[in-house]
Amino acid sequence: MKYIGAHVSAAGGVEKTPERANGIGANAFALFTKNQRQWKSAPLTDESIAAFAKQVQNLGFETDKIIPHDSYLINLGHPEREGLQKSRDAFLDELQRCELLGIELLNFHPGSHLGKISESECLKIIADSINEALARTSRVKAVIENTAGQGTNVGYRFEHLAEIIAQVEQKKRVGVCIDTAHAFAAGYDIRTETAFKETFYEFGSAVGFEYLLAMHLNDSKKELGTRVDRHERLGEGHIGIVPFEQMMNDSRFDNIPLILETPDPDRWDEEIALLRSLQK
Repeated sequence: MKYIGAHVSAAGGVEKTPERANGIGANAFALFTKNQRQWKSAPLTDESIAAFAKQVQNLGFETDKIIPHDSYLINLGHPEREGLQKSRDAFLDELQRCELLGIELLNFHPGSHLGKISESECLKIIADSINEALARTSRVKAVIENTAGQGTNVGYRFEHLAEIIAQVEQKKRVGVCIDTAHAFAAGYDIRTETAFKETFYEFGSAVGFEYLLAMHLNDSKKELGTRVDRHERLGEGHIGIVPFEQMMNDSRFDNIPLILETPDPDRWDEEIALLRSLQK
C-alpha cells in the first residue's frame, strides 16, 4: 500500500497537523514539532500531546507513517566542539519530542564539514552523534536524508549514507529518506524508466532497501548534477513525471511515508491525487 502525504504546517500547535493532512487526502504526513529556525522552543504541553494522539487515532493515521523533520540549524557533523554539542543537544530534544508524541521516525539532514575537516571525518562525527542520541532514547528511528551536496553538506552520495549507517550501533533504529530532487541535483538521473532502475539498483547495492524508511517526492527547478537544492511541483521541473509513476508501481516503495515538499501547498491535494492516479 502507498502512504502519500505532505509536510503540513504545525501553526497553532502540532495537534493541528493530522487534520490538515487529512484535508488534502493524505494517509501519511510530515511536520515540525518545534520552530525549525530556532535552537530552543517551549516544551510540548500535555494538552497538545493528548490532542495530537487523539487526532491521529480518530483520523486513522499510523504512527510509523508520520515523519517529523528536525531543525534546519542542527549540524551533527559540526567540526567544532561547541557547535557540535549544541547540535547534539537539539537533536536529542527532537527525538524526545517524537517519543512524547508517539511518533516512530525523525528525519534529518546529516550535516556539514564547513570546509574544516574531511568528508569521512564528518561522516564519523555524524554517526557518533546518532549513537549518542539513540543511546539516550528508546524507540524513535533516526532517518538520514540525502542532500543535494550544496555548499559543504555531506550525504549527497549513497555511499555517504552507507558509511554513516555502518558506524551506527543500533542498526534497527537507523534508516534513510531519499529526496528525489536532492538525488537528481547530486547527479543521480531518474528521468527515464531505465535511469530510475539504474539509480535505485545503485541505491540497493550501496545502502540496501531494508534501510529505506521514507521518501520526499519533489521535482527539481535545477538541472541534473547542479548540486543546488530547489524543489518544483511534480512534472513541472527537470525531473518530470516518469520516476513518480515508476515509484507508484514499485512495491519497494510500499508501506513507507511518501512526502511532498513541493512549493505550492494549496495544490498538494492535486498532487496527491495525481500520484494515486499513476498507480496501475
